[in-house]
Amino acid sequence: MDSLNPELSHLDEKGLPKMVDVSAKPETNRRAEAEAIVTFPEEAWAKLAKNGFTTKKGAIFDVAITAGTMALKKTSETIPFCHPIPIDGSSISIAPDENKRALIVRCSVKTTARTGVEMEAMTGASATGLTLYDMTKSLELGIEISSVRLLSKTGGKSDFKSKND
Repeated sequence: MDSLNPELSHLDEKGLPKMVDVSAKPETNRRAEAEAIVTFPEEAWAKLAKNGFTTKKGAIFDVAITAGTMALKKTSETIPFCHPIPIDGSSISIAPDENKRALIVRCSVKTTARTGVEMEAMTGASATGLTLYDMTKSLELGIEISSVRLLSKTGGKSDFKSKND
């Protein structure tokens, strides 16, 4: 690596930002899963749960999953140094956690490419969470999106699995 800090691959030898050259890497099957947590104030959670997680804006899970899928496919358009890569498949789930008054978003993405899909998975989880917020903010503005994180990745040089999962 030719940058000033060998741990930061998106910097050149002068410390300027650059896109990493992946042309010499082999194409491999790659997968990543990310999570986002959307937590609701007590009263808003009670209203949502009572109405089966549907609001006057519609079926919030369906819209949020669609938005997350659209976003993950456009990751390279919003994160400057992400490579545009083919998405071979993706899956987004939303699970209510009554004890935490939260919706747990999980986004899985897979590809066969020279670079991974971690950013796509985190973008999908984030956009899903943001859409859940947008569709429920009329209940209360104290909704929080937190803990957007990578849960796992496989393929490429190294695999990763979160210790907190």
